[in-house]
Amino acid sequence: MSIISHHARAAADEIKTVFDFFSSYRADAADGQVVADLTFGNPHEMPLPGLVAALKTHSEPQRTDWFAYKTSEEDARDVLARALSQELGLGFVPEDIAMTTGAFGAIALAFAMLLDPGDECIIPVPGWFCYGTVLSNGGAVPVKVPLAEDTFDLDLAAIERAITPRTRIVVVNTPHNPTGIIYSRERLAELAALLAAKSAEIGRPIFILSDEPYRRIRFDGAGFTSPAELYPWTLIDYSYGKVLLAPGLRIGYLAIGPLMPDDAKAELRALATSTQVAQGWTFPDAPLQYAVADLEALSIDIAALQAKRDRMHGALEQWGYRMTRPAGTFYLWGRAPGGDAVAFTRKLAERGVYVMPGTLFDRHADFRISLTGSAEMIEASLPAFEAAKGNARA
Repeated sequence: MSIISHHARAAADEIKTVFDFFSSYRADAADGQVVADLTFGNPHEMPLPGLVAALKTHSEPQRTDWFAYKTSEEDARDVLARALSQELGLGFVPEDIAMTTGAFGAIALAFAMLLDPGDECIIPVPGWFCYGTVLSNGGAVPVKVPLAEDTFDLDLAAIERAITPRTRIVVVNTPHNPTGIIYSRERLAELAALLAAKSAEIGRPIFILSDEPYRRIRFDGAGFTSPAELYPWTLIDYSYGKVLLAPGLRIGYLAIGPLMPDDAKAELRALATSTQVAQGWTFPDAPLQYAVADLEALSIDIAALQAKRDRMHGALEQWGYRMTRPAGTFYLWGRAPGGDAVAFTRKLAERGVYVMPGTLFDRHADFRISLTGSAEMIEASLPAFEAAKGNARA
């Protein structure tokens, strides 16, 4: 008889493919020369000077309770309510904001507040590979629904078919990891209408969790619509780890959509803090919360990131790769030559170039490149991609 929790085992099974890849890639990289690490969205250059300055400033104690227990600091929530209101054109108030350990913590908080064991949450395929493990750890059921083939837009018919009386949440990730697609206002309005009708049919609201950590990383002047602008039953998660390219600084938030009915907002506001305590005091460290106003004013160089996208996308398309041109995020998604992502990524690894196989996203024929590698890494990786495409043709 196993001594391990059934939920913990289910969560481990959900994330096993990712952990296996991570262990294998680290071992391979340690044994050979790394030309370009284009796997995870990690930094490969020094942090933003403004970020370092903010951390130094706010790590210096200004009063005796500087490092006392912190929940969601009022000053941070006030800054974010004003910033979100201006950015999205909605009337957020500080009480709408729960400070979390990144978007990951915000997602876990939303799931914990809304889902009972056996409840269902619709998640996109391809999509971020940690939704399922967080859901399974709480006894909820991840329902994987494919995005539209080739375009990777929301497939409303597939979502409708997946909805059951146990459906409580539909996750919408825009801009989307791994494809970089930004969903149009029109498509999100159609989703809102579908969920409103299905909620009435079921007799309780189906929530949208709008997963928006890449909201400020957009290219070519692309616009952005949050589902919170169109659908009352929306929660928004956000992380500073992406726009600052500092994923090891765990700060983000969960925001309640202002259009939600007042009684529901009040219930969620009252529940957030106690849920975070129950999860193990999952509030960001004090200096990070003090620094929020400074963090709001900082960003990686989006133009430089777009230039890396253009260089890599243009080269791969020139060699005959089938690529999705991202409108946002810092990823590039494409079809592996020959249709075998694992075999393709191994060929690249033999030349010291590391990318993610689509198997981590439930897509066996695709692959993902992280453009957070330096421009020098991007350039150095190109001969390996050209050779791999040539080998596939042969």
